[in-house]
Amino acid sequence: MSFRRYDVQAESAQSRWQSRRSSLPPSPPAAGSVPAASAAAPESNPGTAGSSPKLGNAILYEPKRRPSLGGVSPHRRASSSSSVAVTLPSTTAPLNPVMQAIRLQKKYPQVTQEEMFALIEKFNAIDTDTPGRVPKTSVINALQNSGEASYDRARETLKDVSVDASGKVELEDWVELNVKLKQQAAPVLPTKAGKVLVKGSNANVSHTINEDEREQFTSHINGVLEGDEHIGNRLPIPTNNMQIFDECRDGLLLCKLINDSVPETIDIRVLNMPTAKKPLNNFQMTENNNIVITSAKAIGCSVVNIGPTDIAEGREHLILGLIWQVIRRGLLKHVDIKIHPELYRLCEEGETIDDLLKLTPDQILIRWFNYHLKAAGWHRRVANFSKDVSDGENYTVLLNQLKPDECSRAPLQTTDRLKRAEQVLQNAERIGCRKYLTPPALSGVAILEAFDKVAPGSVVWRRVSKPRVVPGSPEAATFSGGEGEEEEETGVTPNMPQLSRFKCVENTNYAVELAKANGMHVVGIQGADIVDGKKTLVLGLVWQLMRLNIAKTLTALSGNNKPISDTEILKWANGKVATKPGAKAIRSFKDPYISTGIWFLDLLDAIKPGIVDYSLVSKNPDDYESKRQNAKLAISIARKMNALIFLVPEDIVDIRSKLILTFVGSLMSLRT
Repeated sequence: MSFRRYDVQAESAQSRWQSRRSSLPPSPPAAGSVPAASAAAPESNPGTAGSSPKLGNAILYEPKRRPSLGGVSPHRRASSSSSVAVTLPSTTAPLNPVMQAIRLQKKYPQVTQEEMFALIEKFNAIDTDTPGRVPKTSVINALQNSGEASYDRARETLKDVSVDASGKVELEDWVELNVKLKQQAAPVLPTKAGKVLVKGSNANVSHTINEDEREQFTSHINGVLEGDEHIGNRLPIPTNNMQIFDECRDGLLLCKLINDSVPETIDIRVLNMPTAKKPLNNFQMTENNNIVITSAKAIGCSVVNIGPTDIAEGREHLILGLIWQVIRRGLLKHVDIKIHPELYRLCEEGETIDDLLKLTPDQILIRWFNYHLKAAGWHRRVANFSKDVSDGENYTVLLNQLKPDECSRAPLQTTDRLKRAEQVLQNAERIGCRKYLTPPALSGVAILEAFDKVAPGSVVWRRVSKPRVVPGSPEAATFSGGEGEEEEETGVTPNMPQLSRFKCVENTNYAVELAKANGMHVVGIQGADIVDGKKTLVLGLVWQLMRLNIAKTLTALSGNNKPISDTEILKWANGKVATKPGAKAIRSFKDPYISTGIWFLDLLDAIKPGIVDYSLVSKNPDDYESKRQNAKLAISIARKMNALIFLVPEDIVDIRSKLILTFVGSLMSLRT
């Protein structure tokens, strides 16, 4: 290939451009800029009449997709008195800045030449590590800081700009964005009754999110993650705009939130961390978001309809639903009679402690709420956290009963519901409480949904009675991913189905029927046992569902459509480990060596060489905690590889063979 030499030092510019440049402050020289070759003669661009104005000494190339200001970064430009000489293949022709502006003007005739030069100059001024390509968040912040658009207006308008798959904004994208901002007449985020309509994945889809929930969840995150060593510098996140969803894109904030709700779920050592000079790339963000999704599943969150890409793209309704579930998991973890034995007072007449232990945290909260309403002599009771508390009266009495000196019953005298609600929130703030909405959970349907996931098409849904999810709630978005239509709330009791016991037993009897049809051993279990929450029987059924899920996955991978035995799984795993020099095999899934966690780490590194940083591994763990740290590291690395893991570190250290089998099976399913 032949090469030609180009001198970027332009000749005298057109008078209009030169006068504009003279009015701008000089730009400091970039570190490491290439000195000009004094003997290099300028070579004019074919088809260019006259001289060309310089744009920060930038070399302009024609990318594969469309023209952009690229090459030597215009965002770190040298001073106007210097020039840059670069050797380029003859197949790459530099673009003249004026011609670039003229070409863009033809596409956007509503932009004058002076305005186009101004847009190019502003684009060049945005700092970036990828010349000619700027992260979306940097573009949004630049527009917000200049006062040309609010954060939300810039963010929502950018959704209509045809940015390529890299997610980086190029010059033409920048011009298109600014044109669209000027053309807007209607609000970009229509709001009604505290709910905002946001654009979905395409022009025909939109979703509704609750402004109050977004604000409160953001405040919660700011509080619990304040001072964090890795993301503390990104806090506090503004509560009055959509920035929370952009902050979630790299997965770090959500991983930290999961660990706050359920400590040590994620081993922070496996997360990809950005540096000042090297931000995370798309692949690294996907790995982090794989950890978010698999870890959320592990702590009991429903992640239907959400994947790593949805987080990276900042899909508001899905991220909000996920955030709520993680926060809720943390808020309710202490609502447990084992932690607070005094909750025995909530037993109703004829009930025992065993009956109380069967209740979910939501049901215990309802009991607790009514206990205090009764003690306060109040005539009302609550059966849900929607309609029964919407007028603020029950909350007013509850707060007064808990803290009479700080929370009066004065809000009961306020006739305006909105004002009363504000007074209730002020009372709650005085005693350090925050407002969270508790969406309903589905009961009796979860096992059937699991069956349909494991064996698609096996569930005849017309036979199933399903309660409704409260429309507009975060969980409703997570379950349905719908169009954001607003409906009246139904007042479903949290974790209590809007179904009779008879309908629930019908559902669970059908689940038992499906279990038998899929070859599962369900001797001695009936639908009523599931409704009554008989722990041993329910866990046995769930374990077999897990095993069936992995067996079906591995059968599909076998190539001969035959089930893979436990022995074959063990042989495959030891075969992988054997490829690593010095690695030790195991004799069975009960081998004592498993407890060290090292065998799993060797297996992971054999599947994906380099995924394990052995400087983090305890080589000869001789105590329980060292083994647990190795096991914790192995689980987090597996989740980073997008493996669905059903166990916790203690299961590895204690060598629970059934769960260890599911772990290896999940890793085996990654081989494609």
